Amino acid sequence: MPIRRHVIPAAAIYFAALTATALLASCGGSSSNPLDNPNAIENPPVTSGQRLSFAYFQKCINPIFIAQLPVQISGSTTTNTCAGSGCHDTVTGTGGAFRVVPAAQPLDVLDPAVTPDVIRQSDMYKNFYSAQGEVVLGSTTQSRLLAKPLLLNVLHGGGLVFPSQDDPNAKLIKYWISHPAPQGQDEFSTATYGMFTPADPNTGTCNTQ
Repeated sequence: MPIRRHVIPAAAIYFAALTATALLASCGGSSSNPLDNPNAIENPPVTSGQRLSFAYFQKCINPIFIAQLPVQISGSTTTNTCAGSGCHDTVTGTGGAFRVVPAAQPLDVLDPAVTPDVIRQSDMYKNFYSAQGEVVLGSTTQSRLLAKPLLLNVLHGGGLVFPSQDDPNAKLIKYWISHPAPQGQDEFSTATYGMFTPADPNTGTCNTQ
């Protein structure tokens, strides 16, 4: 019995080739050769957002992380630090991405020798960078740096650290988050010195309103 072979019409083959070419081109392939490497893709330039003040962080926020604070966990009150072992200590902490170097030393930001490059190599800047990563600019209550210790619709293994948003430490963090450097200026902008009274990051007191 003769074997019958199915012959695909030439028009169908041509149509399938055109379809494959179109699909490959839509995924980035070269329109001239669907088996070629994808065309070069240029990403748009990144528009950097505003930065939070390093000077205010160093003097007003970092001390909160190393202070002994009353903490409420499961109805019991104990005392601990955010930078403690098992919490956010950079070496032994288990508190997620937020890390603190407890022994970070403050720097004199008014000293001309303390350049931004010098600051960025310091442990204090590591703390600043990590804390800033827990912030949503424009929303203090969505910023985990404040929402977690307040237990604002989010779990916190460290318990309730600030009893309310009127807590003095909570006010400092709120003020820091809501007063970034002017658009286009970095975290070392002298414009942020107005966050102190007088406007001096060494001698001024930390504003909260």
